[in-house]
Amino acid sequence: MSKKRDRQAVSNRRKNQVVSSDRPDIVHNSSSDRRLIIIFVVFFVISPAISVLVYHKYTSNGEFSGASVFERGLVKTDISYQEILAEHSNVAANVSHRHYDYPSLAYITPWNSKGYDMAKKFNSKFTHLSPVWYDLKSHGSHIVLEGRHNADEEWISELRLTGDALVLPRVAVEASPADLLRKKKLKDKAINLIVTECKEMGYDGIVLESWSRWVTHGILHDPDMRNLALQFIKQLGNALHSEIESTRSKQPLQLVYVIGPPHSETLEDHEFGPEDMQSLTGAVDGFSLMTYDYSGPHNPGPNAPVNWIRSTLRLILGTKDISLVQHKASKIFLGINFYGYDFSLSGGGGAITGRDYVSLLEKYEPVVQWEDISSEHFFLYADYNRNKHAVFYPSLKSIFIRLEEARSFGTGISIWEIGQGLDYFFDLL
Repeated sequence: MSKKRDRQAVSNRRKNQVVSSDRPDIVHNSSSDRRLIIIFVVFFVISPAISVLVYHKYTSNGEFSGASVFERGLVKTDISYQEILAEHSNVAANVSHRHYDYPSLAYITPWNSKGYDMAKKFNSKFTHLSPVWYDLKSHGSHIVLEGRHNADEEWISELRLTGDALVLPRVAVEASPADLLRKKKLKDKAINLIVTECKEMGYDGIVLESWSRWVTHGILHDPDMRNLALQFIKQLGNALHSEIESTRSKQPLQLVYVIGPPHSETLEDHEFGPEDMQSLTGAVDGFSLMTYDYSGPHNPGPNAPVNWIRSTLRLILGTKDISLVQHKASKIFLGINFYGYDFSLSGGGGAITGRDYVSLLEKYEPVVQWEDISSEHFFLYADYNRNKHAVFYPSLKSIFIRLEEARSFGTGISIWEIGQGLDYFFDLL
């Protein structure tokens, strides 16, 4: 939340002023001056101060029912830290209005409880909600699905009452791929565990994350293992599609699959590409594309340069023809980050949330700059040890540009993750 800055009215009163009885004109003029000073203080100092206090009263908790960020003229490149601090918790009155009709997926993490509240409040902004709850793990020779203790059934019930967003918890595959993919009993067991969990908990499907884990195990260079990996995803998708969730939508359970971006201008052997996407099209309902984390502590810079996003889409879809891209892109959820990075220019740094970002703005009062090539805002500051830092964090303008990119390419969006953003970001969705 922005720091409340109360303004104090200061009146300059003349003390021990001696007025001679034989100078009535001076007495009259002094009295008039005092009245003018009082009027000035009331109308130009106290009134604005009260207005500021009232404004903060309704905006500090994101409960102010006001105009949208578009109506307030905040979606722009020329912004200041003062404006961000004053406006970031002020959200529009109509929290259910959607600016885009494409699919929108939002991730929520147990370690950032604000996301749960944002999901309830802005439920209607999303078509899919994915709480990060489950891990598929190997326990000796067995396979287990861990994470039900994270599941918040009361929260899901509240979501069902306020909107129609599908709930698809994320399942991260941590199990040894050599065993999981090669042994039919383990593979069948894993799929049965996931489908059963969806049915028992009333989920609408799952988001599966496994490709990045399989990359670290080095199995995707092997054509046979890659084929087994694709077969596992297909079998899971088909198993989910064969189940109709009887109490709600009467629709098959869905599978959204997480894919990472290429790390160069050409696809490497282990990276997910257009042939893989084509292979999975019938079994997968959507692909959550992680178009963020372009920069890191060893190469500080923007989180998701817009030109890189475009080139990533073209690589994943296997074409540079914009009309073909639009035709093939409908199942992609284009990744948008609601977090940023604070990089030390001498090396190091880490991710920051909206709360961290606001604290840095309050502490250092920096000049916020726009970088046109990447279409991102950033600022520089020096800490108490005189180490220089560069902070890249999403802004209304940078997010808006990426939402428009999704519209122009014909994709949906996936946000990591909504608890890390600023409240007024939701006005854009």
